[in-house]
Amino acid sequence: MGWFWADSTETNKSSSEAKCPVNHTITTDKPAVCPVKPKAKADLPAVCPMKKDVASPDDTLNPLNNMPHVISASKLPGQKLDLPTERTFSTIPRGTDEGEGVWEYPSPQQMFNAMVRKGKAEDIPEDAVESMVDVHNFLNEGAWQEILEWEKPYVEQYGKMPRLEQFTGRPHDLSPRARMYLFLSKFFPETFNTEPPFDRHDWYVLRPTAENQWNKVRYVIDYYGGPDDHHGMPTFFLDVRPALDNPTNAKDRFVHWAKPMWDKAMGNAAKEE
Repeated sequence: MGWFWADSTETNKSSSEAKCPVNHTITTDKPAVCPVKPKAKADLPAVCPMKKDVASPDDTLNPLNNMPHVISASKLPGQKLDLPTERTFSTIPRGTDEGEGVWEYPSPQQMFNAMVRKGKAEDIPEDAVESMVDVHNFLNEGAWQEILEWEKPYVEQYGKMPRLEQFTGRPHDLSPRARMYLFLSKFFPETFNTEPPFDRHDWYVLRPTAENQWNKVRYVIDYYGGPDDHHGMPTFFLDVRPALDNPTNAKDRFVHWAKPMWDKAMGNAAKEE
């Protein structure tokens, strides 16, 4: 999950394997509504068009996303289906100013080429790639909406929206919380996740400051697969929170989770309904 590509010149039960058909459900602390409309284009400019069509195996990785600067959009030898090559704009602002536009998602053909390049496409049917891209985009949009909830106090204070500067996938690195949940699941399997997340990302979010500058805040996102819904379709759960890198993030985490309990105890929750 989480493949955004940009040109380098601009700058809780879970399943360990989550399939990616359409008509999925995503669950976070609050119901997540998919803001992505497939093939739709955002009002903001997307500034990371592909400069060329074929990538060299020697291409260096883009430090913004740990992906090659260019991924081929060409049909692979032996590929049976013609996959779409049109890319979708996300709703996620990138870089330090509006002129850098939004992050752009890979096309199904690019996604397939990237999986082949990484040796992960052996068991992926070609006709499932489009659905995988839809779910990939949906999960990332859901993660960003959760981040906006965390950043809401700073948006209200400084009147400026956060932006996503950089991210990295860390699927093989368990976060401290994921490790804790796995440990607790040995004693409380009905309460805590008995399987690890199927993916993990670290997103580096730019938060506005009083000096009209940016503070970089690292967010940790664990992606869990949930049980199938009543239609037999898979569900997903996102655990999104600021990393415990500094006292401010620790304070934000305490306030974010303590406030709903305080509001409920004070009877404020009923008023919001």
